[in-house]
Amino acid sequence: MPGAIVLLSGGMDSLVTAAIAARENDSLYFLHVDYGQITMQKEADCFTKLCEFYQPKRHLTLKMMWLSEIGGSALTDSSQQIKDHSSERDIPNTYVPFRNANLIASAVSWAEVIDAERIYIGAVEEDSSGYPDCRESFFKALQQTIDLGTARKTRIEIRTPVLHLSKAQIVRKGAELGAPFELSWSCYRNNYTACGTCDSCHLRLRAFKEAGITDPIPYKEGQK
Repeated sequence: MPGAIVLLSGGMDSLVTAAIAARENDSLYFLHVDYGQITMQKEADCFTKLCEFYQPKRHLTLKMMWLSEIGGSALTDSSQQIKDHSSERDIPNTYVPFRNANLIASAVSWAEVIDAERIYIGAVEEDSSGYPDCRESFFKALQQTIDLGTARKTRIEIRTPVLHLSKAQIVRKGAELGAPFELSWSCYRNNYTACGTCDSCHLRLRAFKEAGITDPIPYKEGQK
C-alpha cells in the first residue's frame, strides 16, 4: 500500500481520518500547521501525543503565520469574538480564508519530496459549520489543480474519508477503529477546559450524545 500524508490538527475529525489512513496505508506521515490559531498550544500537544500513539514514519509541523497576519478570522484575531453556536447557516467568523487550500498545497509539496501518493484531510461537508473550503466540489477542483501542477508521474490523490459522514457517524467510526478521542481537542476558545458552547464544541458534544458514547475531554461545568 502507498505512503500517505495526514493533515492532523488534533481535532476529532482529523483524528478519525488518521485512524482510517492507518488502516489503509503502510507508511504514514503526519503534518500539523501552526497558523497562529488561539488553541495552537493544545493542538500542538494533541499532535505530539497522536504521533506517539500512531507512530508515523515521519511527522512535521509547519508555520503558516501569514494566515494570522492576513486575518479575517476569529481563530487568529483576538479582536474578534468567537460566537456561541447558532442555527444560522451563514459562514461563521471562525472561517480562516482559504485555509484548506494552503494546508493541502503544503502537503502536496511534501508528498512530491517523499513520494507519498495520498493526502488525507478530515473535512466534513454535511454536518459542519458551512465552511466553503470543506465542500466536495472544492476538493474536486483542487484535485485537478494538483494533477496539472505536480511534476511527478504518480498521481497524488486527495482523500476525504469523513466528508459525507455526520459528526455522530464520525464518532462511531472512530470508536470502531480505536481512535484515542481523549487525545483530541475541538474547542475554538480554550486550551485547557473546552468551553462547550462554541460551534465546534456544540457539534462535538451533540455527536457523542447521538452516538451514545461519552466524550472523554474536559468541559466547563454544566456544559457537558
